[in-house]
Amino acid sequence: MNAMLDTPQTQTPPVISGNDLVKEFPVRSKGIVRRRIGSIQAVSGVTLQIGAHETVALVGESGCGKSTTARLMMNLIEPTSGEVLYDGRDLTKLSRKQMRPMRRDIQLVFQDPMASLDPRMPVFEIIAEPLRVHGLFKRDGRERVNALIETVGLNPEHRNRYPHEFSGGQRQRIGVARALALEPRVLMLDEPVSALDVSIQAGVINLLEDLQDELGLSYLFVSHDLSVVRHIADRVAVMYLGKIVEEGTTDDLFAGPAHPYTQALMSAIPLPDPRKERSRERIVLVGDVPSPSDPPSGCRFRTRCPLFQTLSEGHQRACIDIEPPLRTDHEGRTRAACHYAEPKQLV
Repeated sequence: MNAMLDTPQTQTPPVISGNDLVKEFPVRSKGIVRRRIGSIQAVSGVTLQIGAHETVALVGESGCGKSTTARLMMNLIEPTSGEVLYDGRDLTKLSRKQMRPMRRDIQLVFQDPMASLDPRMPVFEIIAEPLRVHGLFKRDGRERVNALIETVGLNPEHRNRYPHEFSGGQRQRIGVARALALEPRVLMLDEPVSALDVSIQAGVINLLEDLQDELGLSYLFVSHDLSVVRHIADRVAVMYLGKIVEEGTTDDLFAGPAHPYTQALMSAIPLPDPRKERSRERIVLVGDVPSPSDPPSGCRFRTRCPLFQTLSEGHQRACIDIEPPLRTDHEGRTRAACHYAEPKQLV
């Protein structure tokens, strides 16, 4: 596994990086004339780098901005501010015509394979469509599509079948084959196994790992399932209410998460050992996630933070008034956005 951390000591240049990404969506009034009355900041100053042959997982609760970040990194939606650098070029400054050839290098695998596949097209045409769009099918498209069908573990006779004739796991394999048709360097995987049964998840995850080793791909793996993330990711970035609150290598983060939010997420991971499962400490978060249109001052997590409740009034004041930056720990391995971050072994 690669262990490229987003720190000043990083030596390997990233394949793709998002720097200080901000995305605001307007809130409009009801009625015929819909005036803008506010905004929702879905992503708030996110910086994320993905190295060559590396898998970076982006985890957090639903609505925290994970999928929006992935789409910003692909330049599918325009950021309010910030930049996305790929091979030294800022994708956000490119026109649609300039962006077109870059689309070949950065592909997306969707969460729901059935919704992302055209039910009127057979598998062969679904996979061949990106090649036709980019004018590459005439060269060796038929051979490439047939090879991709076998590469993702489907039988050659499946090419004339339609999406409804496949299981969920097989449909996701079709989606992966379609994403690989243009020989990309980076795959954005938006909850690629969350809609699948646990037994099917393992097959898709193993396929993604094999493809990464074979083709040298880089992955941004968006997920809320930390058990899956622990298996596939080299690095993990944890998001809460539009911000990254902790990041580090998978081994370091799981060995001793420092941010209270990360600790709460990891305390919910089921353990295979019944004794450890019964005796472990559960961290239960109280209250609802604040509205992204009106986030709390200072630390955004403080309204649900179990550590905040134990602090003195003076220490709480820092959480209320000052937004904590991502600070590298004394060993230079993980970064946490908490004034009182302390690594904690949960298992």
